[in-house]
Amino acid sequence: MANVSTIAAISTPPGRGALAVVRVSGPDAALIATRLGLPGDEARVARHGTLRHPATQEPVDDVVAVRFSGPASYTGEDMLEISCHGGSLAPQLVLEAVCAAGARQAEPGEFTRKAFLNGKMDLMQAEATLDVIEARSPAMHRAALFQLDRGLSRRIEDLRQELMGLQALLAYDIDFPEEDDGPVPAVRIDEAADRLVSGLSRVLELAPEGELLRDGALTVVAGRPNAGKSSVFNALLGFERAIVTEEPGTTRDAIEALISVDGYPFRLVDTAGLREDAGRIEGMGIEVARGYLQRADLVLLCVEADRAPGSDEARFADELMAAGGSRVVILRTKSDVCPGEVTGLVSGSVPELVVSALTGDGLPEVRAAMLARVYAGIRGDEETPVVTRARHIECLSRARADTAEFQKARNRGLPAEIAGTHIQDATLALEDMLGAVSTEDVLDRVFSAFCVGK
Repeated sequence: MANVSTIAAISTPPGRGALAVVRVSGPDAALIATRLGLPGDEARVARHGTLRHPATQEPVDDVVAVRFSGPASYTGEDMLEISCHGGSLAPQLVLEAVCAAGARQAEPGEFTRKAFLNGKMDLMQAEATLDVIEARSPAMHRAALFQLDRGLSRRIEDLRQELMGLQALLAYDIDFPEEDDGPVPAVRIDEAADRLVSGLSRVLELAPEGELLRDGALTVVAGRPNAGKSSVFNALLGFERAIVTEEPGTTRDAIEALISVDGYPFRLVDTAGLREDAGRIEGMGIEVARGYLQRADLVLLCVEADRAPGSDEARFADELMAAGGSRVVILRTKSDVCPGEVTGLVSGSVPELVVSALTGDGLPEVRAAMLARVYAGIRGDEETPVVTRARHIECLSRARADTAEFQKARNRGLPAEIAGTHIQDATLALEDMLGAVSTEDVLDRVFSAFCVGK
C-alpha cells in the first residue's frame, strides 16, 4: 500500500457548487492516480476521465485531473489535483476513493506546512497565504499579496544580514585582542548598531496600523441620545441597519458592522446615547457603549450643529483627546436643519466636521478624516512592508530590545564577548520570524489556523 505521508483533502468549501477540488500530495501521488484509473502521466496537463474506486472499480465521478511533479509544485512534492462535481456527496466520495488508494486525510494547514518544510516558502509567506484567504478588505488583501511575494520577508532578511554583519565585526574584534583599540574602529560598530535599531523601529512604527488591517479599526459612533448617531452610522454603512427615530434611547445595545473606506477596514459601532438619567435597560446599553469607547481605535463624537454643546460633551471630548489624541473626530450632525452658522465649538483641540446624514453633505470629509487618523502611515504606499501579525511584532520587538541592550553593554564597557550575546539573540528573533529556527510549537500555532485543504 502507498506511503502514509501522501495526504489528501477537499480544498473547496462545503455546500452546493458546480465544482470541487480534491488535492493529493506526497511520494505516491502518481501511483494513486493510476489506481484511480486516471489517464495520462504528463505533468501540468489537464486530463478528463472517469475516477474509479480502487477496490471495486465502480465509477465514482467524471473528473479533470492534473498532475504536478515535485519540486515544481505548491508543496514541493508530487501532487495531484482532481476537479470533480460539487455538492456535498461527490467530493466526499472522491476523497474516500483517494484514501482507499493509499492516501490519508490531511490535517489543517498540512499542504502549506509541507511547502514551508520543503523550502517553497518562508514562514511569513505561509502566514500570508492564510491572510490572502481570510482578507476582509482590499487593503489587507494587498498587504497579504505583497508579503506572499516576500515583500516583508526581504526587509527582515536584510535586517538579519545586517545583524550577522555586526556579529562578524565583533568576532573579528574578539580574535585580535592584542590591539589596544581593536582592528575594527569602535565608531563603525556603534554606527552599525544605530542603523539596526533605526531599521527595526521603522518596521515596527507602522505595526499598529498594520494590525488593524486584519479585523478593522474599532470605530465607535458616540454622543447624547438623539444626536444623530444612528443616522451617521447608516449613512456610512450605506443602508439602514440602525433604527432611527426622534425618541431618545432608541438604541439600547451596540450595533456593529464592517465597512470599507477606500479599501481600508473599519468596524463601525453604533452605541446607546450617553446620559445620566437613563432607565435600567437603557443604562445597560450605556455601559456596553462605555466598554466599546475604552477599546476604540477611533471615536466619532456626534453633537448636533444647531445647538451649543454642553459642558459634559466638551469634557468628554477632552478626555478622549487625553486618552488617544488623534483618535477623535467631532461630527456636528443634522446640518440640513441649520444651513447657517454652526452653534459653538465643542473643543478647540479636536477637529470638527459638519455633516448631514440626510443629504450626504460632509460624509466624504468624514471618511477622509477616518482614514487620516487611523491609516495615515500605510496609505498610498503599497511598496512599504506592513507588519500585520502579533507574532511578527513580538519577534521584531525582541530584536530591537536585544540590539538596544547591546548598545547599553557597549556603553558600560563590557567585553565584546558579553555584549555580542545580545546581537546573537536579536538574530535569533528575526530567524524565528522568518521560520529559519522555528520550533514545532510555533509551527503548530501557525498552521492550526488553516483550513484542511490548504
